[in-house]
Formats: sequence, C-alpha cells, structure tokens
Amino acid sequence: MFNPSREQVRQFFCEAWRKHRERSILEGAEVVAADLIVEHPEYHALLENPALAMEQEFTPESGQMNPFLHLSLHLAVAEQISIDQPFGIRSAYQALRARLDVHAAEHAIIECLGETIWRAQRDGGAIDGAAYLDCVRRAAGR
Repeated sequence: MFNPSREQVRQFFCEAWRKHRERSILEGAEVVAADLIVEHPEYHALLENPALAMEQEFTPESGQMNPFLHLSLHLAVAEQISIDQPFGIRSAYQALRARLDVHAAEHAIIECLGETIWRAQRDGGAIDGAAYLDCVRRAAGR
C-alpha cells in the first residue's frame, strides 16, 4: 500500500497545481488533484509557494484546516466514488447529488470519512466501512 510522507503529499499537490497553471501535461491523480484545487481558491497562494507549503504547520490550535489533509480527503472520496468502494458509495453520492452540487456532496462525504477515521484512531481499530456508508446514506437522506 502506498503511504506517502507529509512532504510527498505536499509536493504532489504543489506540483499538480504548478502543472495546471503552466498548462503542462498532468498525469494520473494530478488531473483530479488540479480539479480539486481549482475548487479551493483559498489554497492557491499556499500551493504557489512550495517552500511555505513544506514548512507551514496546521494545528487545531491555529484554527486552520490543513489544506493538504482536506485535498487528500477529497482525492480519497473521488477514488472511492470512481471504483464504488466501499460498495454502495457511488449510489449514496448520486443521492447526495440529487440535492447538492458536486462540491457540497463531496464535502458531506468527507465529513463522514473524517468522522470514521477519527473513530478508528480513537478506538485503535480498523475503519468501519459499514458505519461510514451508513453515515453517507443518512447525509443523502436529509
């Protein structure tokens, strides 16, 4: 399983954004990453300054969302939807899309994913895929 370092994640997003701005050829996940970054103009200045992006800390105490975590969660959700894993996530996403735009639907799923990851870390166990999917389905039913 691929487990990139903090620096590798940050370099990936900075590089995808650089390539997008320069209209260079994007490869693989860079295509999705660049599209996600377009939807987050609040991150553009940071991603255009790789030196700052590499050193800046994002702590809960600072009150700032970690943009790299946020973009990574978006990327994970996009992948899950594309391969329908966990099975049923695609149909739950489509139900969300019936009442929300793409970005808002992804954010609803990200909230569920973040909560699911937090619970697994808190409990010291595995991610509960069924609970995650139930959360997304509840969000779709609102």
